[in-house]
Amino acid sequence: MAAAALHLELVFSRPETTLSVTRGAARLLVDMGYAPLLEVCLPNGRRADVMALGPKGDIVICEVKSGVDDYRVDRKWQEYGPFCDAFYFAVAPEFPDGVLPAEPGLIVADGFGGAVVRDPPATPLAPARRKALTLAFARLGALRAMRE
Repeated sequence: MAAAALHLELVFSRPETTLSVTRGAARLLVDMGYAPLLEVCLPNGRRADVMALGPKGDIVICEVKSGVDDYRVDRKWQEYGPFCDAFYFAVAPEFPDGVLPAEPGLIVADGFGGAVVRDPPATPLAPARRKALTLAFARLGALRAMRE
C-alpha cells in the first residue's frame, strides 16, 4: 500500500476524551502551582470536573467538555461562578473554535498536559465563602488520601 493512500484517523469516544482532557487540565494546573481535585461536589449540588486551590488561596474550576453536543446540552456551568475566583472550560485540541462563550477562560488539553488559550476574568470570592470552600476542599483532599 502506498504511503499516500494510507490515512489514519484517531477517534476517541466521549468517556476517553473526557478522561484525557480532565487529566491534561489537572496536569496543567499542577504546572501552574495549583493543587487539583477531580469531581468535587459544590454547596449548590453541582459537581465541578476539576477544582484547584492555588498557592495564594485562589480557587479555580474547570468544566470539561468532551464535544460540542456535551456543551450544548449542559448549561449548568453558569452555576459554578459563585464558587471560584476563576472559571475555565477545558476542551480537546479538536474542539471547534467559536462554539464556547468568550467570557470564561479556555484550556486546551490532552492526556499529557494542556495550555491556557484564554485567561478568565478574575471574580474574587467573598472572604467567608473562600474560607468555607478552602476548608471543605482540604477535608475532601485529606479524606480521599486516606482511601488510597
